[in-house]
Amino acid sequence: MSRSIPEGALELPASGRGAGVVLIHAWWGLNGFFRRLCKRLAREGYVVFAPDLYHGMTATSIEEAKRLRSQLKPKQAERDLADAIEYLRGQEAGAGEGLGVIGFSLGAYYGLGLSLDRPKDIRAVVVFYGTKGGDYTKAKAAYLGHFAETDDWVAASGVKTLEKALRKAGRPVTFHAYAKTGHWFFESDRTDAYHAAAAKLAWRRTTDFLRETLGR
Repeated sequence: MSRSIPEGALELPASGRGAGVVLIHAWWGLNGFFRRLCKRLAREGYVVFAPDLYHGMTATSIEEAKRLRSQLKPKQAERDLADAIEYLRGQEAGAGEGLGVIGFSLGAYYGLGLSLDRPKDIRAVVVFYGTKGGDYTKAKAAYLGHFAETDDWVAASGVKTLEKALRKAGRPVTFHAYAKTGHWFFESDRTDAYHAAAAKLAWRRTTDFLRETLGR
C-alpha cells in the first residue's frame, strides 16, 4: 500500500511506473515553475515527488526568498526530505534500486546532503548552481552539475572544491559551466536570468544522465 502523501507535489508517468526522483526547489519555494518541472520529469518516465520545504509559502522577490530561507529550520527540512524518500520508496509505482535527486541552489545543497546521509537510497544527483562541502567517500551516487559562467551567489572556488571532493571519493562526476549565464539560468520564470539555449542543453544532459543512472 502507498503511504499518505507528505506536503509537496507528486507526479506519475503515463505508464504508471518508473524510477523515483526527488526534486528539491530553490529558495523561492515550491512555486509554479517547480511544479511544472515535476510534470515534465514525469513525462520522461519518472515517478517524481517534490517536497514543500516552506509548507505552502513561496517568494517572488529576492527579499522574500531571503526571508523564507532564514526561517527554514534545517532539521525540519531534513525530516521533510527523509519523508519524501520514504514516500517514494513506498510507492507501488516506483521501480529501481535507487532514487535520483535534482536540486536547485538551496535544493542542491540539501540534495547533496541526502547523498551523504542516505547513500543506500541515492544513486544519482543533479545539482543546478549549488554546492555543499564534505567528505563524499561514503556516497554511492553519480553526480551531474550545471553551473553558471558568472554567478554572484555561488563562488567558483566552491564548485571546484565540490568537484575535487567527489573525484577524491571516486564518484562519477561531470560538471558543466554554461557560457553567458548567471544564477537561475534554468528557471524560465526568472526572466532576468533565464537563458533558453543553456536551459535546453542542461535539460538534455539531465535526462540523458537520469536514463544512464536510473533507467526509466
